Amino acid sequence: MKNGRWALGLMGVSLLVAPVQGHHSFAATYLEQELVEIEGDIVEFQYKNPHAWVHLSGQDGSGKPKAWAAEWASVSRLERAGISQDTLKPGDSVRIWAAPNRDPNDNRVHLKRIVRRSDGWKWGQARP
Repeated sequence: MKNGRWALGLMGVSLLVAPVQGHHSFAATYLEQELVEIEGDIVEFQYKNPHAWVHLSGQDGSGKPKAWAAEWASVSRLERAGISQDTLKPGDSVRIWAAPNRDPNDNRVHLKRIVRRSDGWKWGQARP
């Protein structure tokens, strides 16, 4: 009987640990201490879990066209901030501040602040 309780307890602990292992650390992918500023037009806004994504058409550091994918927050966090799937639309011109990817050839960044240029709507820290 002791072995049965022990196995049941171990199974319960493994169920609690599994979701934690499935979530990645932003610091593993992005240089969280650094910021890049990107201006561009939204191509797509993916309002989904585990993280929303803002896809932009912008430019690289030398002015050449570049597609960017900005990883944002979870849907529940965005909802608490009053952001819905209709907040951002393709064609919206935005400026973002984001942590760059550890791989300089990867176009994904971690979104820290976003400002829509047409009306000044914003999300994120005042000084990223």
